[in-house]
Amino acid sequence: MHLSANLSEGSLDPGVDARQPRRATAARPGRRPAGNVPGPDDGSVKAGETTGGPDGPGPDDSGTGTGPARGTGAADGGRPVDPRMFDGTVAAVAVLAGPEGRLIYTNSAFTRLFGARRLGLPAREAFPDSDGHRFLAVLESVRDTGRARQVVGERRPDPGHPGQARHFVYSCSAVTTDQGPGILVLAMDTTAETLTLQRYEALVSAVSQMVWVMGPDGVMEEIVPGWEQLTGTPWRRRADEGWYAHIHPRDRERLSEAWRRAAGGRPAVFEATFRVRAGDGSYRHMSTRSVPVLRDGRLTEWVAATADVEDAWGTRLRERLLAQVAAVSGAGLHEAFAEVVKVVVPELTDACLVLLLSHDEWPLPEHAGVTARRIASATRPGLPAPPALRGQGVAVTPAVRRVLDHREPVTFRLVPGAPVPAGLIPTVSERWLHASGATSLTLIPLIVEDRVLGYAATSSNGDTPIPGPAETELLREVLHHAQRPIRKVLDLQQARRTALGLQRAHLTEPPRVRGGTLAARYQPAGSTGEIGGDWYDAFTLPDDTLVLGIGDVAGHDLTAATAMGQMRSMLRALAYAGGPGARPDAVLARLDHASSGLGTAPLATALHAVLRRRADGTWLLTWSSAGHPPPLVVPAAGDAGYLPGAADPPLCVASDLLRTTHAHVLGPGDTLLLYTDGLIETPSAPIDEGQRRLASEAALCRRRDLPDLLRILQGLSDHRDDTAMLAFRVDEAP
Repeated sequence: MHLSANLSEGSLDPGVDARQPRRATAARPGRRPAGNVPGPDDGSVKAGETTGGPDGPGPDDSGTGTGPARGTGAADGGRPVDPRMFDGTVAAVAVLAGPEGRLIYTNSAFTRLFGARRLGLPAREAFPDSDGHRFLAVLESVRDTGRARQVVGERRPDPGHPGQARHFVYSCSAVTTDQGPGILVLAMDTTAETLTLQRYEALVSAVSQMVWVMGPDGVMEEIVPGWEQLTGTPWRRRADEGWYAHIHPRDRERLSEAWRRAAGGRPAVFEATFRVRAGDGSYRHMSTRSVPVLRDGRLTEWVAATADVEDAWGTRLRERLLAQVAAVSGAGLHEAFAEVVKVVVPELTDACLVLLLSHDEWPLPEHAGVTARRIASATRPGLPAPPALRGQGVAVTPAVRRVLDHREPVTFRLVPGAPVPAGLIPTVSERWLHASGATSLTLIPLIVEDRVLGYAATSSNGDTPIPGPAETELLREVLHHAQRPIRKVLDLQQARRTALGLQRAHLTEPPRVRGGTLAARYQPAGSTGEIGGDWYDAFTLPDDTLVLGIGDVAGHDLTAATAMGQMRSMLRALAYAGGPGARPDAVLARLDHASSGLGTAPLATALHAVLRRRADGTWLLTWSSAGHPPPLVVPAAGDAGYLPGAADPPLCVASDLLRTTHAHVLGPGDTLLLYTDGLIETPSAPIDEGQRRLASEAALCRRRDLPDLLRILQGLSDHRDDTAMLAFRVDEAP
């Protein structure tokens, strides 16, 4: 299809009878007939012409060829035309009269456009141009039939210089002159309009855009073609159901709503980006801009340009998704992959679930039973909610092993309503795929460095097209790009495992004590990114004196865990070397001096306690606190309470300060509880409230065995921080 111009009411293609009115069409450059005053040489109507009625169009007639029209001084005996009335007109005008068509008048505009012509000569002599026979044939046709003729033409003053060509449209109409029947020739120079049209055609062709117009009745005409080449189907003249069938299902409603907003009320510029199904079944992103054309405040048509922006859109989407997945910051694999699946859904897939392998080593053992456990999932809006994560495990089948071994995505096409192939995903997820109308399932190995962690399973559901190679490759690239943040998570988990191993190596089982019982408990923080520095210690001296210690090193990393081990070991050594007579405050002072001098930790709290059994069955407790929460005593009867005595400053702050030793007697059945601040501190409540809750709960559970008591008290923590607890209970009197 070529670019059209409104030169008449209809369009005229080469070889089409001009008596069938259509939109006039400006031919492409190089296809216009050459000559001074072109016209058919056989009297028939040629391309670029229209016809009028027997009287023909006059100077003000549109020349649409829709029926008879009165001319000025028509040949049926009207008033003769006075040519002088055309002297000052912009249009080029010539008048011929008599059977030979003698030239009796030309105005200055005609002379400028076609050159000077001698008046009084017959038409054949007045227009001796090489292709003047065409013009003469038009004159003869008008003289014989009385019907007006309109012609689109081109004149080249110098055939060797095509750039000098002038374009025009002229009409020939039968009129009455003072010398008898004649013909009025009216011509308009359309060179500027034609060149503008040609430049626009070249411009839109250069940028590979489809150009189309739509009338107020909704009929669309493709001006610069491209639809059939893109979709493999002919151009549709209306945006009906057949047209929308080529639009991506996820874009149809949005596209329709955007058009209604633009076309409703006062028409506004319409812009949209949407996906169109190409001839090969894939979808390409198209960007369209449609501008309303208003005349006298009324909409006459929409002019639109549509361009293929698939490459640019894909580049922007890829960059955005890669940036989002690179910013994943989950502290654990569950949190990290929960963020990753939200990046790819719904941009790249309808649903995504991540399954991690039960084995850390790679390659997987050939004969060992390996399972994959779902740890994260996401679904697009409009689909059923995914099943809970609990019980989401599946034995790794040979089919899944092959996918993991080859490390390439594999797509399984699903038949809606039919069972999902077994063994690819957990059974509950299979049922979900069936219920949500899944049409495909794609397995994508998840690789970090050279290790396969597991795989992602993505699906297309409902009317969403099955992903092609390009969509699958982009999905694989985005998931692969997540390996950097996942690597950080794995490194952090490894460091945490190392720290926990170090802590547990130091946190030994409490010793057996005559006349009392001991129990201890350590609980890491709930967040996998937190590595605490909490610790406890319990041992006896050669004379059966019981030594207890508990503390917390500032920080939540491997350094804090290492410092914790060092300070615990130093305190144990200093307390043992000091013997039964060493005062707790003196032991803490020496620890403070040593840890400050060695730079063991920037800040730490600790409580050092010594218990000696007395002859009456009671125990004498002496202790010193370096910034640590106070001991809690739960008596055999009565309210639980915190032992009085202000804590001294923490360790590693001012090692030359004097420290204090406090004392308290524990009776039969009394319970002493030492703990770290993770048990009583929460961001949402003051520490006093946490201490009240701890004392109240401990009093309620005073009759419980110590391990059971510590388990119950652990439930008071919000698990944001690690916690350590050490409990001692005096035996009841016999």
